[in-house]
This record gives sequence, C-alpha cells and structure tokens, in this order.
Amino acid sequence: MGNCCYPANSSIHGVSSNAKSESPKVKSPSLVKEEEEKERGKLPSNPEEVESFRGEFAANSLIAFTFKELRDITKNFRKDCILGGGGFGYVYKGIIAEDFRKGMQSLEVAVKVHDGDKSFQGHREWLAEVIFLGQLSHPNLVELIGYCCEDDHRVLIYRFMAGGSVEAILFSKVLFPLPWDIRLKIAFGAAKGLAFLHEAKKPVIFRDFKTSNVLLDLEYNAKLSDFGLAKDGPVGDDSHVSTRIMGTYGYAAPEYMMTGHLTAMSDVYSFGVVLLELITGRKCLDKSRPANEQRLADWALPLLRQKKNLVGIVDPRLDGHYPLKALHKTAMLAYHCLNPNPKARPLMRDIVEILEPLQPPAEDDGKPAV
Repeated sequence: MGNCCYPANSSIHGVSSNAKSESPKVKSPSLVKEEEEKERGKLPSNPEEVESFRGEFAANSLIAFTFKELRDITKNFRKDCILGGGGFGYVYKGIIAEDFRKGMQSLEVAVKVHDGDKSFQGHREWLAEVIFLGQLSHPNLVELIGYCCEDDHRVLIYRFMAGGSVEAILFSKVLFPLPWDIRLKIAFGAAKGLAFLHEAKKPVIFRDFKTSNVLLDLEYNAKLSDFGLAKDGPVGDDSHVSTRIMGTYGYAAPEYMMTGHLTAMSDVYSFGVVLLELITGRKCLDKSRPANEQRLADWALPLLRQKKNLVGIVDPRLDGHYPLKALHKTAMLAYHCLNPNPKARPLMRDIVEILEPLQPPAEDDGKPAV
C-alpha cells in the first residue's frame, strides 16, 4: 500500500448490460432494501461480534484497534498522510510506535477507513476482508494487522507496502518504465497468490483481480490486496457459485458478466488481462485510443498468436529489451488465459509452473536502473 495503493477507481462495480438475473422474479427496490436491513442486523457491530463471526477459521491473530488509537497512529488522519482513496473513503499511512502495546515492534501501516461507504454492501466488503485475511496467510497476500469496529467506524489496518500498486507504477508518466524481468516477477508473484487461494482447503475466488489490487514491496514482490469482493469457491459437486455480478469492467470474465456464475476460471481470465497490461503497457480500458483498441483484450487477443506481429504490441518503452522466447511464451499464456471457453483456460497452478522458468536468476533480480 504505497503512494497510490487504493486509487479513486479501485472499487468499480461493473454490471454488463447483458447480465441475466438468476432469480425467477425481479425484486423491487423496496424489497431489496428490506432484505438488506434484515441482513445488516446480522452483521457485527463490535470486536466481540467480529471475533464470533471469524469463529473457528480465525487462523491469524488480529488486533482490535480503538478509533482513538487510529487517530494517534495517523496523526489525527492528517491530509498529508493520505495514500489514496475511493468510494469507500481514504487510506492513510501510519506508524505504530514500539510502546503502543506490550510486545509490539514499531511498524508502518496503511489504515483504510470505510467512512465513504456506510451502506450494507460497504459493511459486508469490510467484513469479507477481515474474515478472509484473518484466516489466510501467504507471502503473496497483503498482511492484515487488525481492524476497528466501533460505533459507525469500520477500519482495516494493513502492513504498509512501500512499492505502491502495480497500476500506479506500470502506467506512470514520470517513473522509469518497469523492465521486462520485473514485469515477469510481478506476474509470477500474483499468480502464486491466486494459486494459493484456489488451492486452499476452502477455495477462495478473488473476483476483482486487477493492477490496482496488486501491491508491491521495495523488492517488487507482488501481494494481492482488497478482498472485499472475494467469495468462497464452489464445493462438492457444485461447478460454480451464483453471485451478484460485481467486479471491474474490462477485467471481469465475459461468462461471469453474462450469467453471474463465478468460478476460479473467472480469476484466470482477469489474470490474462493483467498479463496483457504488463506486456503492452496499455490499460485494460482506454477511451483515448481508436475505437477498436479501447478494450485491450479484444484488440490484443487475435494478435497474441502472430509471432511476426507480436513485437508490435509490446510496450514501446521497453525499447526492445526483452528476450523474444520469453515474450512468445508469455503472450501464449495470456492467449490461453483469455480463452472464451472458461473450461479451456489453464489452472493457476499451471500458470505458476509456466512462469517460473521465465524468472531471471536471483543475482539479476534487481530494481530498474535510475
């Protein structure tokens, strides 16, 4: 969670105009509101209820912060401590001092304050992060330190990610372009994070994988962040999970946008889009480009199998500094991830195996030259 870990558009809930309702009858707005109010009453309103919600799956110990403590940590939520923001509110950088609590060491944190969205959905997304990051731990997932559930305050406290988001760095107009090796390192780390979620004892579908939700440390190790839309995967004989259609247009898998049927293959499609962004240096949606190039996946997909034309879609800022063999393999991987048939897409564990041999030797795994 660096300088722009939660950009202004970090939580766009895209719904396709062709989306089909899974319900036989369309519910009236008043009925939906009534049902949400009933569900809201079941959501936790204090730390004790949060811990009860977490229950037996609370594998990670989380700190229940008071709002007063968070004021101290963020210097009273000073404007110069703001890292980014969105519809939910703002993210602040803070420092937990050594004498904050017994046994705690000094720690830089990112404090995500959900004061911009106090809706039922906003509260539910806050709780989803607490539950998922409170039970999951992996080098390629952000670390949740704790939370605040006090009165109307809903806050999440993470370990600070000094490298910022992949989106902020990849598309920056002032920073040096990311070298090819670093881009592959980011893809590899993100793939390992998704594979861990999909292969967990209770599988998890991330549902909102995109460059703004991949954060970096100073060594460019990728960590998945923002689990607000994550869902438990299908179990037993179920092939999918039926959900409200939520995510980010351009990254969300077309079959999910059409039906609301969510599977691990939905994440694989999103990974393919991010892989395209890393290859091309283009955003998944860019309305400043010609009409046929505005949606990255539609424009690039037919070009990925054309070796002769492949160099023409690579980020020109790389200035040819990439191995052609690795480029071809990465392009073919993106092509398979974006297959219109979700059953034909590779599993995330297979993607990890494909990317691993493309990683540079450890001694060459450095930072971009300045």
